[in-house]
Amino acid sequence: MNETEVLKHYWGFSSFRPVQEDIIRAVLNGEDTLALLPTGGGKSLCFQVPALVKEGICIVVSPLIALMKDQVENLKAKGIQAVAIYAGMGKREIDILLDNCVYGPIKFLYLSPERLLSDLVRTRISYMNVNLIAVDEAHCISQWGYDFRPPYLQLSSLREIHPDVPFIALTATATAFVREDIVAKLEMKDPKVFVQSFARKNLSYVVFDLEDKYKKLIDIIKNVKGSGLVYVRNRRETAEVAHFLKRNNIAADFYHAGLERGERSKKQEDWKNNKIRVMVATNAFGMGIDKPDVRFVVHLDLPESLEAYYQEAGRGGRDGRRSFAVLLANHSDQMALKAKYTDSFPSVEEIKKTYHYLGSYFQLAYGAGAGVNFSFDLADFCKRFKLGVIKTIGALKFLEHDGYITLSENIFLPSRVLFTAGNEDVYRFQIENSGYDPLIKTVLRSYGGMFDHYANISESDIAKRLGISFNDVVRQLTNLQEQGLLSYLPQSDQPQLQFILARVDLLHLDTDVKYIELRRKIQAEQISAVLAYAGTEVCRSIQLLTYFDEPNAAKCGVCDICLAEKKNEDLAELTDKIDFEIATLLQTDGRTLDDLISEIKTGSDQDKLTQIRELLDAGKIKTDGKNYYL
Repeated sequence: MNETEVLKHYWGFSSFRPVQEDIIRAVLNGEDTLALLPTGGGKSLCFQVPALVKEGICIVVSPLIALMKDQVENLKAKGIQAVAIYAGMGKREIDILLDNCVYGPIKFLYLSPERLLSDLVRTRISYMNVNLIAVDEAHCISQWGYDFRPPYLQLSSLREIHPDVPFIALTATATAFVREDIVAKLEMKDPKVFVQSFARKNLSYVVFDLEDKYKKLIDIIKNVKGSGLVYVRNRRETAEVAHFLKRNNIAADFYHAGLERGERSKKQEDWKNNKIRVMVATNAFGMGIDKPDVRFVVHLDLPESLEAYYQEAGRGGRDGRRSFAVLLANHSDQMALKAKYTDSFPSVEEIKKTYHYLGSYFQLAYGAGAGVNFSFDLADFCKRFKLGVIKTIGALKFLEHDGYITLSENIFLPSRVLFTAGNEDVYRFQIENSGYDPLIKTVLRSYGGMFDHYANISESDIAKRLGISFNDVVRQLTNLQEQGLLSYLPQSDQPQLQFILARVDLLHLDTDVKYIELRRKIQAEQISAVLAYAGTEVCRSIQLLTYFDEPNAAKCGVCDICLAEKKNEDLAELTDKIDFEIATLLQTDGRTLDDLISEIKTGSDQDKLTQIRELLDAGKIKTDGKNYYL
């Protein structure tokens, strides 16, 4: 099938969007490609379609595990074979999936970047028939970008393994400088670069400097019809604001990464299907959620960078209809943002201390722990060692950059089971250990293929069928694992922290001080850009486009600054017209005030009175108490 047939067959569309076709053609010609498409611009099709046209497998690197899982599910639903490998999976599980990629019919292998640090993964990739390497959220490779992820720097190693395979890098937000950095870091050879304008004609950007934000929020929701998103700074605020909206009879709910997976999915679905009108969320919400009819996106706090703001605000109006991106920011928010910036920078001493505490927390001996994965409860860790959360996250990011650890976001991993013993051995075991027979039978009947690969299971489901407790199921599965019959991986819903290197003592912990200074400088620049955007009386769209290296943009005409200018121009035009009429009427003869007002055609009575007063004060007309004269 060619690209148009693939599009029709799997996605049901008969034609591509304007830039998509050019990008796909470049990829099919085997050229390295960098594509900058705004949020909702159909980025994934740009690598999925050419990968399906070509023979072999496409490797997709993405930092967002939730997004990877979504894309894998969507591809499977279309009958396309896809798998994902990310933090928290067992070695054996990864082994089986990689084997399927080498010998099986898998078309897409999604990887989180830290997986490329493992020799196992790199060796297997070298045996794969790779047709394309796609790097999603490519700005993460640049330390000048707003969301730098150190493991992304490992991507160039894919070049060494498959020197002739083309790369496609995709992002929604990158300045010209970051674009150059992406091309350099991925060692792209004479790449084709496609940049779609950052202008969003249907999006009206508005900034309000107000003390009472909640009152304004209610006004916006009541005046703008349709569904909306409200972004806040932390998890606590999501619940507070959502409850406040409910008290004001608005169908609202809240969302953050700390919620249980089932609850998160339900909330997402309710919002997507308009059962809930307004979702109050942290920035964990929105990735990969393509709801076209969002009419307003309100930020109750200042974002940390204009890149993040553009991406979050850009979730409004993807259907091309008028939508509003509103930033509610007052003086105390500006102070808070500056303070957060100062607070979030750990000293070298604090970074070392955090590393030391990690070793104690996971009870790791010096020289041990290389490649070991842990579920990591950040809140518990900070509480135990009396640490500030923001500073600790900062310290973990520097430890990640220096190659000691990697940290993934919250991910839900369901429980999985694989039978490690053969069919006959399991049967023999059932006869000899009748107490385990009901459990083994139920598991094998309910979930297929467990001798070849890990299958997702639900302990509560098994407990219900057997009429025993959840804990009994867990106990029996653990016992069977200890007896070498199966491998059992219990579910987790926490970030995964992996020690890349064995634990070192503090004397041998090297910290890249120059890099810390560089990050400090970059963050300071990003924050001053945000403060400038909120405080400068220039068309908001022009400000954003200039930041993303699109100079000479035209005024949008729909942001708060443009509308205020238009109002002033209209007012000036109105007063000029009234002045002209007054001068014309009084040129021939004097008029009483009543006559004058009734004969002026332009404006309201109030507008006319105001202008008569202005002209009197300026001495351009005079009155004898009864009549008015020039």
